[in-house]
Amino acid sequence: MAKGGIYLSCSAFVCALAFLGVDGDFVDITYVASAVGKGAVCLDGSPPAYHLARGFGSGVNSWLVHFEGGGWCSNATTCLQRKHTRLGSSKQMAKQIAFSGILSNTPDYNPDFYNWNKVKVRYCDGSSFTGDVEKVDPATKLHYRGARVWQIVMADLLAKGMNKADKALISGCSAGALTSILHCDRFRDLFPLDVKVKCLSDAGFFINEKDIAGVEYIAAFFNDVVTTHGSAKNLPSSCTSNLPPGMCFFPQNEVKHIQTPLFILNAAYDSWQVRNILAPGFADPHGKWHSCKGDIEQCPASQLQILQGFRNDFLEALEEQGSPSTRGLFINSCFVHCQSEMQEIWFASGAPMLGNKTIADAVGDWFYDRSPFQKIDCAYPCDSTCHNRIYDSSKA
Repeated sequence: MAKGGIYLSCSAFVCALAFLGVDGDFVDITYVASAVGKGAVCLDGSPPAYHLARGFGSGVNSWLVHFEGGGWCSNATTCLQRKHTRLGSSKQMAKQIAFSGILSNTPDYNPDFYNWNKVKVRYCDGSSFTGDVEKVDPATKLHYRGARVWQIVMADLLAKGMNKADKALISGCSAGALTSILHCDRFRDLFPLDVKVKCLSDAGFFINEKDIAGVEYIAAFFNDVVTTHGSAKNLPSSCTSNLPPGMCFFPQNEVKHIQTPLFILNAAYDSWQVRNILAPGFADPHGKWHSCKGDIEQCPASQLQILQGFRNDFLEALEEQGSPSTRGLFINSCFVHCQSEMQEIWFASGAPMLGNKTIADAVGDWFYDRSPFQKIDCAYPCDSTCHNRIYDSSKA
């Protein structure tokens, strides 16, 4: 399986339709052409891009900036592979994408953020917007410039009205959620102190866990990402002053230092982490985990016990961050990865719930300070509201 890829049991197009719902909105792409001259570019040197749906009514000065996910590349070989895809080149990106879930413009589907200015920042640098290497290798022509992309996109949005925001929320899915964690306080610093600014991480709390073969694969992988992209200088100094830079890609070494209110939305059995951190293919050469990591209901008791151990380690890493009153938590026991972009999971009839609240209700109550929300689900299979995903395990 390609690092950071997610394969479902349906085609990407069919899945998009299923998750979108009838009122999904298609939003045109915007290229930041001026970024090229400043070296703030995708892996292939093309300009960064985002999709902006303008706010209206009471939300005209409210801004939601959501970062796309898509894993990471850790060396020239894997970055070259991305260079020719939408995850490394804006030339390969769709000219329109569907906004649903937290990006929906319909109050029935997105009650608290529907009329905000909503931005989806496309991901084409492979480093969660942290890299910055000045030299471009003449052989590969790869540009490691994620941090510059972050800066130029934020500047472009500020010029387009975000500088007048009275409320702002940075969010993201997966590698984009890691972006929202790593850049949380930096996003806060873009606005005056009287602006309400918060951060949301959806499936971005990646933990430093050994794989089933006992190898610290993900720690080595993140170290290679940081080294390849020159990310160290763009990671929070509160972490890098105490730990090796690669370790500062792990939220468990970051979150406790974040000053801005942060909401952590995550499945305790995060399906991407199970398939790529706990049981990657190379740690399972005989394929004993193929069925289990494709469908949690197919896990025998022995493997389910290991998954319960993973959940325990996840919750322990989360507990180490403390629980300040400004922190939001929605940790369910579903087998899924990213829940804010999928309409059926974010806010719909039959959507997952904790404490009788959907994810949308919990995040909205937290953002607007209507009520705090910090809830952790009981262990699998107790939650009947889960939308567990089934993945094509032959590609895992």
